[in-house]
Amino acid sequence: MSAIASLPLDELLIQHSCVRDFIDSLGLEIQESAEPLGIWLDRLPDEDILDAGMERPQILAHAERLIQEVARMEDGSGAGVASLTLIGGRDKNGTPEQARISVRAGEVLCIVGPTGSGKSRLLADIECLAQGDTPTGRRILIDGAVPDEERRTVLDRKLVAQLSQNMNFVVDLGVRDFIGLHAQCRMVAEPEIMVERVIACANDLTGEKFGPETSVTQLSGGQTRALMIADAALLSASPVVLIDEIENAGVDRRRALELLIGGEKIVFISTHDPLLALRGDRRIVIRNGGIAGILETSPEERENLERIERVDATLMEIRERLRRGLRIESPVRWPQ
Repeated sequence: MSAIASLPLDELLIQHSCVRDFIDSLGLEIQESAEPLGIWLDRLPDEDILDAGMERPQILAHAERLIQEVARMEDGSGAGVASLTLIGGRDKNGTPEQARISVRAGEVLCIVGPTGSGKSRLLADIECLAQGDTPTGRRILIDGAVPDEERRTVLDRKLVAQLSQNMNFVVDLGVRDFIGLHAQCRMVAEPEIMVERVIACANDLTGEKFGPETSVTQLSGGQTRALMIADAALLSASPVVLIDEIENAGVDRRRALELLIGGEKIVFISTHDPLLALRGDRRIVIRNGGIAGILETSPEERENLERIERVDATLMEIRERLRRGLRIESPVRWPQ
């Protein structure tokens, strides 16, 4: 018997509004009563229970789980991850990877290597919290320990959020409504304010501004990526974020990284872009499906990054002129 079956229905609905919403969603008519929830369910006609699509024990179990999940979200327990450790496996030839990499919250690791070298495979291993059960044989530790099976498979509070190269929405909602649903699911204190903040942040990341009523299915690739980065940084509970080739999305890369780091996320980015690769704390070099090296960004590389950023700013100015239909006929003054 469920623990909440003996609780008075009227007190339960007052203390846990989520239970009222759940019962409403089943199409069951709520008549507030001092009798226990279990007895109230037993008194309901079998036809109503059949229409609800769940048996009485299932309704009790689901309501109890819902109360526990809401309590967990409110106190934030289990949400944070202090470190993620990647333990090497093997490359495409079966050669062992001599690697053990620990990453702490607020750090950015970039993954570099030729096309087809295995960068996306590494992201996939991290996303599924691999335990030697993927083709590479790699293992992932969370806070120095093997994650339990629930943390690996649970869908409603995944530790890892991944932004892939190709993202498509399957719901035809406006941006405000779409982000609003996520805010409600996260039970943020002021969902309307959070929604506006996410949208404003997304527009700050992309050169193509969009309104809150714009349908998510009408967003461009860059707008979609910007919206998901803002959502992951400001609203998502996932402490680990994986990004696959952000440089092709028309997004302000520097601002995006600052946003994610500010949210105390552990960030892995697969990239060919020197601006991103040198902005990370370290970079993992992938070759032939395996980890070939781990490089820490040096002070000299940081200096070169500043020069590369100035060159990139000049290129951005040229791109903007081309977008406006202007000619590029005068000599380009490249920064020194």
